[in-house]
Amino acid sequence: MVASFAGFREFLPELLRGAQVTVTVALGGALLATVMAVLAGLAKLFGPAPLRWLAVAYIETFRGTSALVQLFWLFFVLPHFGITLGPMTVGIVALGLNVGAYGAEVVRGAIQAMPRGQWEACTALNFSRGEALRHVILPQAFVAMIPPWGNLLIELLKATSLVSLITLSDLTFKAQQINQNTLRTFEVFSLVLLMYLVLSVLITLGVRALEKRATRGLRRGRVA
Repeated sequence: MVASFAGFREFLPELLRGAQVTVTVALGGALLATVMAVLAGLAKLFGPAPLRWLAVAYIETFRGTSALVQLFWLFFVLPHFGITLGPMTVGIVALGLNVGAYGAEVVRGAIQAMPRGQWEACTALNFSRGEALRHVILPQAFVAMIPPWGNLLIELLKATSLVSLITLSDLTFKAQQINQNTLRTFEVFSLVLLMYLVLSVLITLGVRALEKRATRGLRRGRVA
């Protein structure tokens, strides 16, 4: 299909450079989102009152407002307070915090879905809450978290197109530039569509492989 586009090699290198920026933002955002989701999810469930309130405030703020507005706020408003961040940093932080807020609810839901008997067994074994979480609850909850996290990562990938609005030359930004210069809208955006699809499929395959591996590891642990 791609090969049938006349002269697509003219703009493919630029699109690949834009894709590198997109992947960088997506990977950085995914790492930050994972850390924030675990911290906020655990704080909301088990933290002292101040931490619980802070976790709830973070989750509700970033789930209840637009990712685009969050991006603009970090890029255009923070400098008024003397804090200036580069476009790449803003893109990673904004998208990571946004997706992390949704991920925190995934973490919370997976932990709360664990059977009460698991907690009672940990109590019978004289485990502390931290030991119970580390050795029993979280390994099982992790397997349940993987599929919804796969969906969140794909949403994060698609949301990276927003960073083109803060001067980052990502895949979408490069496509817009090339289209303006060549007016070959069909070829440019069809190729970009295919590139986003390939990246999404790679995420899906990676998540499925991780889920299978985690499931096998959990089964081996139960047998042992």
